[in-house]
Amino acid sequence: MSIGEMLAATVPMARTLNLEFVETTADKAVVALPDQDAYHNHVGGPHAGAMFTLGESASGAIVLAAFGDQLARAVPLAVRAEIAYKKLAMGAVTATATLGRPAAEVVAELDAGQRPEFPVAVEIRRADGAVTSEMTVVWTLRPNG
Repeated sequence: MSIGEMLAATVPMARTLNLEFVETTADKAVVALPDQDAYHNHVGGPHAGAMFTLGESASGAIVLAAFGDQLARAVPLAVRAEIAYKKLAMGAVTATATLGRPAAEVVAELDAGQRPEFPVAVEIRRADGAVTSEMTVVWTLRPNG
């Protein structure tokens, strides 16, 4: 099962919004939010909450891709998030997430008995390529036990 399939199967909100996990690697995660009337805002574009969920889901996908081999000893958790809405989003939008720190550096902190935190940067774009939102989600790997 791919990371996208796993997230779609286990995260009810991802299913609710019909998120499409386009690409998920340890270097980049791309997730699309189709244009759906049920999730529009007052101006006919995707609701801010749907866009936040899209960005957070893309960040979670890259975290699982980069740190999936650590799940036996640590749980990935979102610590905090910030989003900036830059331009009006209309139609389908796509979120692209990238790690803000090298995965090896994060794992080294975990190996040293720390609870590492690391940012994931997310850009949300319209079909014409314009960046509609920028988001940062800070994640941690909480050691088990």
